[in-house]
Amino acid sequence: MNRAIVAATLLALSSGAAYAQSPENDSGLYIGGGVGQFDIEIDGVDGIDEAIGRLDDSDTAWQAFIGWRLNPYISLQAAYVDYGGPNDDFSTSGSSGNYSASLSGFAPSIIGTLPLGPVELSAKLGYYFYDLDVSIDIDDPLDPDSSSSDSGEDVFYGVGVGMTFFDRLHAKLEYEKIDLKGVDDSNAFWFTGQWRF
Repeated sequence: MNRAIVAATLLALSSGAAYAQSPENDSGLYIGGGVGQFDIEIDGVDGIDEAIGRLDDSDTAWQAFIGWRLNPYISLQAAYVDYGGPNDDFSTSGSSGNYSASLSGFAPSIIGTLPLGPVELSAKLGYYFYDLDVSIDIDDPLDPDSSSSDSGEDVFYGVGVGMTFFDRLHAKLEYEKIDLKGVDDSNAFWFTGQWRF
């Protein structure tokens, strides 16, 4: 009886490994996209009204990407990522108005994957080449509006968990952290899908 249980367990494990190493699903081109939520937090924006202590908001983000799976464990990916335009009203003792932050750019990355049957755990490391525009629209006509723009590149990293359906369609939940200059905190939660050719 015990041998039968051990044999069944080994068979199940080997079947999962065989699925993960399937020749039809272990390397090659993929394309995809995703939607998510981007959160940004800025404490004290340089050159903008001193009365504004903190800007903290979120917005819908989207991305489109293309990649190549070298093997079941390593992928190279290039993405265009638009983090939307988080905006909010503010009101302080001296002024009130609206702020917005717009962020978009190109994001090449390398992705490491641990296949566990149809489920995959992943970790991502990349570089984000972006344009960040922050603007303040102040209601007081005597207090001029302000804006700042920054183009740069910074590291981003993240983790994810996904599952493959019909051998080709891979859906994934991801969390990413972006180390933007001049921004205290910025991160994103994603739901992505990719088609593996």
